Amino acid sequence: MSVAFTKEGDSEAFAADLLDRPISSNPNLVTARGLAQLEAWLAEARAAYSAAQAQGDVAEDRTAMARATRDLRYYSARRASAQLTEPNGPEGVLHFGQAVTFDREDGRRQTFRIVGEDEANPAEGSVSYVSPLARALLGKGIGDTAVVGGGEVEIVAIG
Repeated sequence: MSVAFTKEGDSEAFAADLLDRPISSNPNLVTARGLAQLEAWLAEARAAYSAAQAQGDVAEDRTAMARATRDLRYYSARRASAQLTEPNGPEGVLHFGQAVTFDREDGRRQTFRIVGEDEANPAEGSVSYVSPLARALLGKGIGDTAVVGGGEVEIVAIG
């Protein structure tokens, strides 16, 4: 079969047109840990870009170069726009960067730390400050209630 009838070039063309990672329109608030993560991811992106360039013939692995270029643009932009934000405000009130523990109506007790968008990882106990959970709880204190996910929660600890 002639090479003209194969689709080998399609994946290379797709790689060259790899879409940029979307950048949030929200302020890029970060904790100290989140800033360190961004710097580490930026360093990794720079290393991947250098490695892709060092491969020599970029045409052979356009996917790696496209991915490295995309990630370098993303993490450069996120690092440049990062605003280090420490918990600030009255004690006993939930602020960015703090952990909140709350009881759900079904008896479950959960704890999440309110962090920046890139740092958020609910499976590890952190949620973005723009998430519905954080928006419902920020500015509230111990004993306050809020509606989260269709049910009421009560804040039992802030730290």
